[in-house]
Amino acid sequence: MTQKEQRERLGRNDLDLEDALIDEAANTVTEGAKRLNRKWPELIVTGLFGGIDVGLGILAMVLVKQVTGSEILAGMAFGIGLLALKLAHSELFTEEFLVPINAVIAGQANWVQVFRLWSVTLVTNLVGGAAFAWLIVLALPTHHKTLADMALGYINQSSIIVMLALSLLAGATITLSTRMQQGTSNDVVKAIVCMITGLLVIGASMLHGAINAIVIFAAMMAGADISVLDFLQWFGIVIPFNMLGGLLIITLPRIVRTHRVLWAVRKGDLSLEELQEQSS
Repeated sequence: MTQKEQRERLGRNDLDLEDALIDEAANTVTEGAKRLNRKWPELIVTGLFGGIDVGLGILAMVLVKQVTGSEILAGMAFGIGLLALKLAHSELFTEEFLVPINAVIAGQANWVQVFRLWSVTLVTNLVGGAAFAWLIVLALPTHHKTLADMALGYINQSSIIVMLALSLLAGATITLSTRMQQGTSNDVVKAIVCMITGLLVIGASMLHGAINAIVIFAAMMAGADISVLDFLQWFGIVIPFNMLGGLLIITLPRIVRTHRVLWAVRKGDLSLEELQEQSS
């Protein structure tokens, strides 16, 4: 028996590919097409709530950090914001690197739509996050020093190499977390993934443009010694390397792994409906 025949005999599909990879292709292409084809109002509101939901995690993080002084515990508390993103069906900028790209490669959307999704989601995340940051500053005047210390920790890095590495890690971690949550329908498992992701991103002081920006906004509103130019210089470095981390470390290898299926859908050899049937 050939390897091809053995794979087909062991799987439930006839595409000469592992069932898990067929499921991944079907799920990411379908979800990516939905996200990329949203109308403007839905796209804007989803991004705004993404910033607000992450702001909830920031609030939990600051409260725990103030009481315990522990980055690890603060990171686990921040996981509440990531869980809110999933359960409330809002989106964070770095969640958009794997799923939409698969949809484009499969011919279900185009690169203009990807740019629209990325740019609108990033801007609306920041706007929604800034609004929530303002409420945190007003409501918790005794926590201003904690906010300032955390924000300055993000801005003042020991070297550019460390800064780039932490940015790459943050983009890769959030993108992988998104893919892991797509692989299960169990809300308990999703909650665990969110808590672990928060622990890693915040506990390791990774640099995430959208998440850290909310903390920096709050610190600036609270009077921290951070100028707009300081923020823009930091942001201009972190965001591109968040993207590289998500796209090169996580997305590209997965595209290579499922490229035969994605390309078959693009060429019309396999319809999206047929792909979904193969994964069911």
